[in-house]
Amino acid sequence: MTSVAPSAILSTLRRLAAYKQWANTVTFADVLALPPEEITRQRQTRFGSIVHTLNHIWVVDDIFRHHLLGQPHGYTARNTDTPPDIAGLWGRVQQMDDWYVRTVEGWTEPDAAEEVAFTFVGGGDGRMTRQDILLHIVNHGTYHRGFVSDMMYQAGVTPTANDYSVFVKKIPT
Repeated sequence: MTSVAPSAILSTLRRLAAYKQWANTVTFADVLALPPEEITRQRQTRFGSIVHTLNHIWVVDDIFRHHLLGQPHGYTARNTDTPPDIAGLWGRVQQMDDWYVRTVEGWTEPDAAEEVAFTFVGGGDGRMTRQDILLHIVNHGTYHRGFVSDMMYQAGVTPTANDYSVFVKKIPT
């Protein structure tokens, strides 16, 4: 049986899903090492705390997971009113990252290029290809992990670098 190498786009999408998973693992390892009061401390930032910022990332990942599945998600906002506990959130993030890695691993080029129609949480129709949805959630998570890193600096802790270039250097091709 001959194995066919994935196309460049599929290879890149799989690598991006793996990066998302790795970056979340690095971030949560740092956050879970913080004193609990630093994780929930209210700060001058969009979502108020480290845990609520990380929860926002998860909620958006879940919204787009539902879009990819063609299912309603039931969210009326891009975050929950109150954040979950950090350990429970970490478990949900791991499950979500596993789902994205497995899903992208199963895509063909036509799957990746397929357009998905959905309604934005704030209203209005949206259409994105599956590959654009993946790029969005990876980029979105990177953006907000930057806020988490800033809050860690405010707590007197230097976070572990979770940039894509660090991932590429550490993870074999």
